[in-house]
Order: sequence, then structure tokens, then C-alpha cells
Amino acid sequence: MTETPTAAAFLARLDALQSDEEQAKYRRYFKTGPGDYAEGDFFMGVRMGEVFTLGKEFAAMEPPEIENLLEQDVHEARSGAVKIMALQAEHKKTTEQRRGELYGLYLRRHDRINNWDLVDLGAGRVVGGWLVDKPRDVLYELAASANMWERRTAIVATWAFLRHGQQEDTFAIAELLLNDKEDLIHKALGGWVRDAGRSNRQRLLAFLDAHAATMPRTALRYAIEHLDQEQRAHYLGLKNAPPASKGYASM
Repeated sequence: MTETPTAAAFLARLDALQSDEEQAKYRRYFKTGPGDYAEGDFFMGVRMGEVFTLGKEFAAMEPPEIENLLEQDVHEARSGAVKIMALQAEHKKTTEQRRGELYGLYLRRHDRINNWDLVDLGAGRVVGGWLVDKPRDVLYELAASANMWERRTAIVATWAFLRHGQQEDTFAIAELLLNDKEDLIHKALGGWVRDAGRSNRQRLLAFLDAHAATMPRTALRYAIEHLDQEQRAHYLGLKNAPPASKGYASM
């Protein structure tokens, strides 16, 4: 784009891409009913691939305009905002000052980053990317938050650390979330522990030895996906085994 990218221009382009068929798909896919995790979220009906393509076109958007997008009730507008943040955070030419601004914006406006797809889109690159070479205390604070999406950010942000061969924060935060009541946290916990185990299988097995018997079944199933059949059967069996059962790694 030659002109300065604005939230208003982005919204106009979204409106031109609206599809009733896509809107119906979103309603089936996301839980937006009373009491559901996405209650009250409004989906215009734009394919997410088109939203992301639009995000690339508007990737130079300034933080105040990004925040204007985050303010929108339209889910695809917020998706576009977080996509733009992620693109800027990961771009080699983005200054440290701008990365810091994006990190601050993400945390300050977490009230608008309020669905699992929005967290997964931005937490790793915007939050985790900023913290790769910095203290990570904020993630442990988020892991203790009453807000489910902040807790999900805590574990998802460690994606950036895994890219640098650092697994300890993933396992440590996963331990803090073991007793979480939300299924969407269980899925993230198990998925990130599984990915941490790609480069440190023994650490994964040690984690499973310690927690497989008591961790949520959904988290366990995600965590063991890449193990062989015998190992998967062993850890699933621990769910009904007595506390004194031996761990796989020590067998």
C-alpha cells in the first residue's frame, strides 16, 4: 500500500470480503452461546486466510491504528490486528522500540485478545519473541491469572523459546497449569509439552512420569501424540494406576 494503513481502510476491505456462508461456518466452529468461551463474539464471515492476506497488505500499520482494530467487535478485525502485530514482531527490520510497543499493546489490551485463535496467533511472536532474551516473570504471573486467555498466553508464548532450544519455561508453566479447569488450557498445555519433547524426549518422559496419572486426560493425549504405541499405552494406563506405579523412563 502506498498510503498509511488505517483501521478504517482495513475494515472497509473486510466488509467487501464478507460471506454469509463463512459466517455460518464460524457459528458452528466457535462456541458463542450463553456461557461459552466465545459468548457474544461477532463473526462477520471472512475466511481467515483472506484476513491474514489482508494483514500482510496492512503490515505497516502503526500501533494506535492496530489498537483501533482491536477495539472492534468484529472478530476478524481483531484477528487482523493480532496478525499485523505478529508480522511486525517477527520482521527483521522491525526496531526493538516497536517490538516493545507491540508487546506492551498485547498485554495492555489482552481484554480484546479474548479467544484461543487470537492468543495462538500472537502470543508466541509478540510476547514470547520479546522475552527471548529477557526475564520471563510476567509469564508466570499470567499463568496465575483468573483470565483464561492470559493463562493460555503464558504457555503459548513459550513457543518462541522452543525455537531457540529452550524448554524449561514450557515445562515449568505447564506444571502451574496442571490443575486448570478449562479444556482450552488443557489442549495448549499438552500441545506445548509435546512440542518441547521433540528436542528433549527425556525431559518429556520425566514430566509424564511425574504427572501422567493426575493431569487432565485431554492434556495427556496431546502430550503423548508423538510417542510410540507402547509408550502411549503406558502413560494412558497410569490414569487408573495406583500412585506408586513406576514411570516409563525408569523402567
